[in-house]
Amino acid sequence: MTSANLSRHPRPQAVLFDLDGTLVDSAPDFYTVVNSLRAEDGLPALPHPAIREQVSNGGMALARLTWNLTAEHPQLADYRLRLLARYSEHIGSASGLFPGFAQTLHGLQQAGIQWGIVTNKPRPYTEPLLQRLGIEAAVVVCPDDVSQPKPHPEPLFKAAADLNLEASQCWYVGDHIRDIDAARAAGMPSVAALFGYVEAGDDPQQWQADYSINQPQDLLHLLALN
Repeated sequence: MTSANLSRHPRPQAVLFDLDGTLVDSAPDFYTVVNSLRAEDGLPALPHPAIREQVSNGGMALARLTWNLTAEHPQLADYRLRLLARYSEHIGSASGLFPGFAQTLHGLQQAGIQWGIVTNKPRPYTEPLLQRLGIEAAVVVCPDDVSQPKPHPEPLFKAAADLNLEASQCWYVGDHIRDIDAARAAGMPSVAALFGYVEAGDDPQQWQADYSINQPQDLLHLLALN
């Protein structure tokens, strides 16, 4: 991976972002959600870093964390629904763009580069979050919009098509190996967001992303926009 060096690929026509852990720091919403549910069931609070690193893994992972469940627990789906119901009450209450992203998105727009969102977060939770934070992207693709979510490339292909672009004309930025795998399968240059929700013990160097960034503004440097 390359960081802080100008890119080896042509400047894209669009940059697509993962949502949780890449564009938006949504983990603080889940600190309240997870620990309030644990308190109700007589469980001790979890440290914020333990919750933070699971946010990109979705509702099932967070339900397992919240109630100390195994993946085979027969009521795991019910616990997930309970967690998501609580999350619906807190969407966007403590979330925000990662520091530096407002300037980064402005820089892309000034350069005439479109930007969008491709996420595995279901639309009933994505739309309220974006509305609460005042985020308006050129395209937003959720798992509800495709037959197969990331790491399958279908969501990235759809986002590119919705922008009237070829996948190769877009870059994808994400904080999980599934994001990098999806980009590679779609033929998009990939950027690993090292400031995101990288799990303990995970080594982003093993993801084989084309580039990595330590902060959002690094993307502008890769694109020679600052």
